[in-house]
Amino acid sequence: MEAKTSPEFFKAASFCALSEEDYDALGISGEGNVLVRTEFGEIVVSAKKDEGLPPGVIFIPMGPWANAVVGRKTGGCGTPQFKGEKVEVERTKMPVMEIRELFADMKKQGGDRS
Repeated sequence: MEAKTSPEFFKAASFCALSEEDYDALGISGEGNVLVRTEFGEIVVSAKKDEGLPPGVIFIPMGPWANAVVGRKTGGCGTPQFKGEKVEVERTKMPVMEIRELFADMKKQGGDRS
């Protein structure tokens, strides 16, 4: 997507897909939000059910929200490791940050990771 500040990009990149089992276990009703935490950072994203995902696996599309919870090491390829990160996921009432807020927060937390 070219318009990174558009509502379409926000909707396409700021969510977390969860298995139906995990979604229900978290007690999410409707399209609630979740806090995703890794050793590298944490981020609030909207939660969506994905019947194709097995329990214990989540999916966040590649983009600024995913960048907030992955490490900086690229293994020489220029792209961070997006797969296989251990995460904690919990239901939250906190809002999903808009992209400008997200970048400001990432910079405050120790540098731009985008």
